[in-house]
Amino acid sequence: MGKKIGLVVKNEPRALRQADEFENWLKARDVTVIRRQNEETALSPEPAPDALFCVFVLGGDGTFLSAVRWLGNQQAPILGVKFGAVGFLAETTEDRLCEVAEAIFENRFSIRLQMRLDVCVFRGKTKIAENQAFNDVVINKGALARLARICAHINDQFLTSYRADGLIVATPTGSTAYSLAAGGPIIHPSVPGILITPICPFTLTNRPLMVPDDSVITIRLTEDASDIMLTCDGQVGMKIDEYDTLIIRKSPNPVQMITLPDQNYFDVLKTKLKWG
Repeated sequence: MGKKIGLVVKNEPRALRQADEFENWLKARDVTVIRRQNEETALSPEPAPDALFCVFVLGGDGTFLSAVRWLGNQQAPILGVKFGAVGFLAETTEDRLCEVAEAIFENRFSIRLQMRLDVCVFRGKTKIAENQAFNDVVINKGALARLARICAHINDQFLTSYRADGLIVATPTGSTAYSLAAGGPIIHPSVPGILITPICPFTLTNRPLMVPDDSVITIRLTEDASDIMLTCDGQVGMKIDEYDTLIIRKSPNPVQMITLPDQNYFDVLKTKLKWG
């Protein structure tokens, strides 16, 4: 076949054994394998190589998020193979891996573009950090910190000042992650919007809000903020304070999710959430 694929594997015995078997299966078909093995929260020191035909992820959602970070802006299709406990981002299971790989190599699959977010942090007029999030951007107070006061603007128009344990800005894909646990709605991944969910708000009228996906969200901390963390996809974190401004917007580089003909989003959702 002469193809080059990425293989990202959770550092867990069952996933590693499956990866060894799958890698031998691929090499027997003249497929070049670029393998990356990591803990779910590990960061990639190097970006993925160019011209990958696709990427297979053997692990849970944390491993999938690591693989998306590894890919960066490269537009290679990516497939999750369930090994984790929940696996909202997985499209298939380990027992079907070779069968599904055959279908992909024969181009019998579709692509669903799923949004991610660009996040920039400014201190004054200087950009001090930038990152991307496929699931969510979370502003969280530490265990001993007071309630955070988080001032939010949408397209330069004042929205509200949240007094809460934190704030989640999520993609539709990320609506089934931390935002769901914080009381946010489930959004179909094809719905164009950005979800803003307060974490344990002091005022009960501060409810989750969905804004158009072309919105620019500006966030600042007010008063003497301390022990506040900004985290992207639960994997990249930095401390922020009242001198920082966060700009969050839709990234021009979506994630190319491989979808299979026999998979239905609502069937997956019902299975994961154990709906009757």
